[in-house]
Amino acid sequence: MALDDSFAYLPLLGIAALSCILLILVSAIKKKGSARVSVVMYMGLLIVLVSSLSAALKNHGMENGSGGNAFVTFTVGVLLAAILTVPYCIILLTFEPKKIPKLVPRSTNRKLEEAERAQSETKKTDNADSDAYEGKILEISRDFMLEASKSYEGSDGMQSLLDYINKTIEEQIKADGGAILMVDDFEDLVTVKSFDGDFPPPYKLPNDMPHKPVRVATNFKFASFPLHDNIFGEVASSGVAELITNPNADTRIYQNGPEEFLECGCYIVVPMKIQDTVIGVTAFARKHGAELFSHGDLKIAMTLSDFAAAAIRSVVTVSDIIETSKQNKEMEISGNIQNLLKPAKLPVIPGIQISTIWSPAAGVCGDCYDVIVSRKDRVSFMLTDIAGKGINSTMIMVMVRSMLRLVVNTTQSAGKILTWVNKGICGESFSTDHFGSALLMNYNPDSKEIQFSMGGSIPVYLYDNEAGAFSLISVNDEPIGVEKTTEYKDYVHKLKTGDIIVAYTDGVVETLNEDGQPYSAQSLLKVIADNHAKSSKDLTKLVKDDIKKFSGSAVQHDDETLLLFKVS
Repeated sequence: MALDDSFAYLPLLGIAALSCILLILVSAIKKKGSARVSVVMYMGLLIVLVSSLSAALKNHGMENGSGGNAFVTFTVGVLLAAILTVPYCIILLTFEPKKIPKLVPRSTNRKLEEAERAQSETKKTDNADSDAYEGKILEISRDFMLEASKSYEGSDGMQSLLDYINKTIEEQIKADGGAILMVDDFEDLVTVKSFDGDFPPPYKLPNDMPHKPVRVATNFKFASFPLHDNIFGEVASSGVAELITNPNADTRIYQNGPEEFLECGCYIVVPMKIQDTVIGVTAFARKHGAELFSHGDLKIAMTLSDFAAAAIRSVVTVSDIIETSKQNKEMEISGNIQNLLKPAKLPVIPGIQISTIWSPAAGVCGDCYDVIVSRKDRVSFMLTDIAGKGINSTMIMVMVRSMLRLVVNTTQSAGKILTWVNKGICGESFSTDHFGSALLMNYNPDSKEIQFSMGGSIPVYLYDNEAGAFSLISVNDEPIGVEKTTEYKDYVHKLKTGDIIVAYTDGVVETLNEDGQPYSAQSLLKVIADNHAKSSKDLTKLVKDDIKKFSGSAVQHDDETLLLFKVS
């Protein structure tokens, strides 16, 4: 653990201590009887105490790198406490409190005493019913919370949670069928994610669909609806719950008939909201001829849907935190591998000056370069730019580099070597969705001749010292890792003293300034052409300074790699 992190556990211990003090105070209040203390308060404080203490011990006791796990432990604990207490607060706001009658002197009149006794018994019964109902709702909300906590353990956890919520509400309001639809913000749709029981579809079925129960149910299970012209989308758009007891009078309900199982009965459709944002809808149906839903059923569905929304959002939030933590760790590993592949020192080769720019962007890890003196008559230059990011892309980059290093010392041409490498990459199952650009250039110091081959789109420019101008000498070809049968071509050029070869990845010329404008190849080549008489090291420094001046405070979004050598 680093010195700066050595006391990172102290705030967590402070939270644990504060939770412990609050537990003691709440217990004292309950014992004194000065106020009513709910068991929900005890459970919430206990969860915060345990999670903060556990996170503090993990942060203090484990090796460097465990801070993310401690943070996730604490976050999950706080979210569970919130899931427990939020429904309780909702209940306190939703249900009308019972008024406490004012104390009056005891009457000696027997009739008055009997009336008071009867009134007291009635209130006791009402309070008992209310307490029982409140307890039942709290029990269900607790079950939602427990089911949500289980969902972190498996890949199908969210589906299990949705199915559990759907069936629970369906049972509480005695519905014949239920469905949960989630909002897709990217496509402005609500999509069915959970389906159970008999649910006469209130939307128009496809004309070519056979009217059979299994086919209709399957169609509903995988259906999506726009946010208009249907009951599900309109409830998601308006955020207002609907109780429909007369479907024939509602234009949003479509009667598919004439089969009995398709006849629409009554429906309850409720939005699931988090702070006025609708994340989905719950929908429940009773078949035609069954007892109609009541306003009490609607109220139960609305209350439980609020609890469901909180449970679903907590799972999504924690899952995002865990996934982000995993991605950050993966990016850190990929970045370390990429840094290890960079040559520790460029070789000194008589007759040429070599210099590079290598500026990796956070979380990308796609560029790699190498310079190898493979034989007396061959110096090999490699440059790769693998698409995507993460471990799989890094593995492709490592494989390309390793294969090239193994075979560059043969007598085979650059095109033949690159063809071999491409076949090897295409043969790997994990490389299906990963491809990239690769440049292999062989230089003969004796003949001052370059031979190169390229897969993808890494530009290669030649500055002709006698003509005083740049020319593009590369031609784009099929990327590495796309087609196993691709044959790569060789390109040969004779160089003279003062000539300059420049190759770069797209991150260099696509560097953006604060106005969103790219740096461009013209800007790069102009800096080199205007200063062509300088050494290669000076040229790359001028280019790097020019890019930095151009981009200003804009964030770098891609690796920037440039390889330059000058014939001296």
